[in-house]
Amino acid sequence: MENQIGKRALVDRALHTEYFSTGWMAFEFLVGFISGLKAGSILLIAFGLDSFLEIISGSTLIWRLRKQAAGASAEEIALAEKRSSRIVGAVLLLLAGYVAVISLINLFSHQAADTSYSGMAIAIASVILMPILTICKRRLGKQLHSDALVEDGMCNITCAYMAATVLVGALLTFLFNWWWADSVAALVLVYFIASEGLEGVTSDD
Repeated sequence: MENQIGKRALVDRALHTEYFSTGWMAFEFLVGFISGLKAGSILLIAFGLDSFLEIISGSTLIWRLRKQAAGASAEEIALAEKRSSRIVGAVLLLLAGYVAVISLINLFSHQAADTSYSGMAIAIASVILMPILTICKRRLGKQLHSDALVEDGMCNITCAYMAATVLVGALLTFLFNWWWADSVAALVLVYFIASEGLEGVTSDD
């Protein structure tokens, strides 16, 4: 009985973490995507779109955790995790292709992004917050024996990498007027997006 109460407390804590994480991603998506459109920054737009994908991932985890709280079987939970992982992985690969094509077009056309202070602010906040969420999710995932929750924490680390890349690209453009910095940084970002996507779509049956 004590063990069940302790496990329910862990599930509740994981749910609260996912609620906060998903809410933050919704805010990050709005600020990043709108700031990217206004500044003409493919890097910020990609950052916002990745946040949208993490909303999908977080919502799936919330559903999975709620199923566990309701007493769903391990088989049902495992099946839901695999399906959601493949869906998000496929969308990530599409996002990687989009970022690569638009970045190359911008490089060939010498298209520069304007400085976005709101975009830089949300990126700074994400660089600070994402590692904290990663640590929390990895710890809770291991305690609950949930690989999906651990992997969702790794999505937050990818988000932190993306935020750092946004900052580097924006700072180089702002300080040195390097018109190509945003597009080159976005191409670097493709590696992280594609790697995460491949991991999702090639998950074991």
